[in-house]
Order: sequence, then C-alpha cells, then structure tokens
Amino acid sequence: MNNMKKYDPTLKFGLVFLAVLMCMQACKSSSSIYKAPKVSAFRAGELPAPPGMVYVPSGTILFKSSLDSADTGKNVSLSAFFIDETEVTNKQYREFINWVADSIAVTDYLKDDQYFLNTADPEGERPINWKKVKKVSPLWKSNDPSIREQLAPMILMKGSKRTLNPEVLNYQFTYQKTRGNTKKEYVTDAVLVMPVEDIWSNDFPNAQLASLDVNYFSHESFDYYPVVGVTWRQARAFTDWRGKEIMATLIKNSYLSGFQLALSLPTEAQWQYAAEGKLDPRDTTASTRMTIDGLEGKEKLAVNFKQGEGTYSRDGATFTLPVKSYTPNAFGIYNMAGNVSEWTLDAFSPSAMVFVNDLNPVLLYDANEEDADALKRKVVRGGSWKDNGEQLNSETRNYSVDYEPHSYIGFRCVMSAFEMPTVQSKTRKY
Repeated sequence: MNNMKKYDPTLKFGLVFLAVLMCMQACKSSSSIYKAPKVSAFRAGELPAPPGMVYVPSGTILFKSSLDSADTGKNVSLSAFFIDETEVTNKQYREFINWVADSIAVTDYLKDDQYFLNTADPEGERPINWKKVKKVSPLWKSNDPSIREQLAPMILMKGSKRTLNPEVLNYQFTYQKTRGNTKKEYVTDAVLVMPVEDIWSNDFPNAQLASLDVNYFSHESFDYYPVVGVTWRQARAFTDWRGKEIMATLIKNSYLSGFQLALSLPTEAQWQYAAEGKLDPRDTTASTRMTIDGLEGKEKLAVNFKQGEGTYSRDGATFTLPVKSYTPNAFGIYNMAGNVSEWTLDAFSPSAMVFVNDLNPVLLYDANEEDADALKRKVVRGGSWKDNGEQLNSETRNYSVDYEPHSYIGFRCVMSAFEMPTVQSKTRKY
C-alpha cells in the first residue's frame, strides 16, 4: 500500500502566499515605528489644564531688574506652563492643614490598624489608607471621646473653641537645596504649616483688626478669599503637597498619565509673563503691560488696591476680596494685580539680570537658618490691597524674607506643561 500523499500545487501556493503576507506584516510593523505624522497647524491650541489651573503657551517678555529707565533689561523666553487661575484660597490651604493633621494623628497618636494599608513600602513602613481616613476627616474634629482623648496633644483651647496646635503641624518633604554655584544636594525639611492667624493685628497694630484675626482663615464666609499669613517656606511646602496630590489622584486617568510632573511657586519671569497676558508673543507694545498708573474713572475699580492716601475702599473692599473678583486677563487668570501680592520662587537680587539665563530664567538660593536676612529675601510680585498703583505694574519687583508672613502676601502654583504645535511649526512649501 502506497502511503505517500499526492502532490497538491495549491498547498505550495498557499504556503508561499502566507510567507509573503507574514513578510509584509513584519515589514509594515518594523517600518511603522519610523513613520511620524506631519505637524498640523493647531488653531490657538492649548492643553487641558489640571483643575483650577490654566494653560499659558510659550512666549517672550522684556525682563528687568528694576523700573529704572536706565535698566533696559533683556528679552527672555518662557516654556509653556500651567498656572493657578486664582490665588490659593483659605479653603484650599485648610485642606492642606487637615491633611497634615490627619497624617500626624494616624502615625503619631492613634496608630490604629484600620487607618493603614496592609502592604509595607520599601522602608518597611505601612502607608496610610487615605480612602478610610478621608471618610472621617478631619480626625482632630471628631466627636468620638476615644479619638479626642488620644489627640489631646494636637489641640489648643482658645476660650471654648478647639483649635490645632501649630507647633505639632509640620510637613516633611524633600527638595534640591541650591546655594548659588555651590554643590546642589537633596535635603529633607520639616516646615510648620499653620498660617499666622493674628497676622492682621501684627501688620496693623493700631487698626482694630481683631475680628479678622479670629475669623479670616477659619470661617467659611472667607473660604474663597486668598490665604495670607503664610511664609515663603510654607507656600513651597503647599506646592509640594498639592503636586503629589495631583499626581496621585487627578493625573492618573488623564492625558498626563505617565508623566512625572511637580508643582512649584512661579518664577518671577513666569509670573510676569502670566500677568501681562500677551496671547501673541510677537506683541511688544507697551499697552500689553499690566499697569495701573493713568487709569481714570470706573477703570480704577477693576483692581483691588489703595488708590490714594487712606482710600482703601474705593474699589469695593477695604481689605482682600474673593479670588474671582473682577475680570480675568487674556490667559484667564484672576487678580495678578492687587488683592494680595504673591510669593515667587526667585531669590531677590537688585542685579538679577546678570545671573539668570534668557531661557526660563530663575535665581535660586536656599539660605540656611544662620544666614543673614539678605540671603533669605524672596521676590514678591503684583502689589496688594494696601499698595498704590505703582506697585501693581507687572514689572515692579519687591521682596520679603522667606520666614516672614504678612496679611498682604499670598501665592499661587505653577506646573510644567508641554509645547503645542502652532502654525509657525507647520512645514512650509516653497
């Protein structure tokens, strides 16, 4: 019996066809990684911003060290970034305070297993189960007698009111310490984060402001007013915390998933660019600069500032106003002039232009505790409710030392963004 199969020409054709198809697929797969789409011209394209922030495209400003006419300054360019559309509010900062208080309550006082995850981190410490904690947050306000007893060291009594002990509330974070041209190093710092609530009377001791001292930060009526009484160091701690919160919760399911991004205080160049609100980087006219000098009539009421000796209330408020008062600028940002002055990331130097680059300029210097105050000065921008119009110009620079809070200084956050292709980057045909 012959067991050999009869030759089938269709089998050979099928095998050849399959081999060719596989080759084509392989070539297609390997070659596709070398193909990139052409850059299209976006119509004023901008990236969706994280909650509470707006997108600022890359651009150029004239950057000066002073308003002296002899200081010609220099053009500097800024990469795209996100910036808070408003100053950080009392409500937002209280959320930070409660997070710090909850973490300390769980790890240092309660030590209750239900508030921890079962898995340990690489250092052997159990992470906090924030889903569980947030169901009962803030723990320091709990009515449970057992919890109140265990958290007694965290509480101070002001009359019949229970408040947090500011000496207990410290936030630990790691950052790269920079001291001029000396070697940079990563350090871990612990910052006491409670704002100075009686800052109003401290700044204006003869102005009968005790009611603001006891209500401004804690009462819900002031939820959407800018937080004040916060030092530069505390503001930087807040940006670190908020950046981690965004990365852990908000970015996870967004287009920014997978990127490593951090929040910080704005550099003074970023702040100036965002304040001037120039949508067209080619626009260099003086009219684009944010200036209050020369405004008359109703235009004067568009900013919260002191409009003459003793005239604090002509703009609608004697002190601060809610952060979305008045009209936003061309970028959609509120109160870059007036309301409160704002901390920036930069160390202050009268001759900053000598030291900084012309691309994303910043002057960083982290002073030690024993250093002189001259090394602890940080740039403050924007003018406030108690300043005259001259201080509100977008180019005006001022400073305060990094450990001093005031009733007229607040802050906002920035985060790096990515360039959006524009019509300028479209391939040209000759």
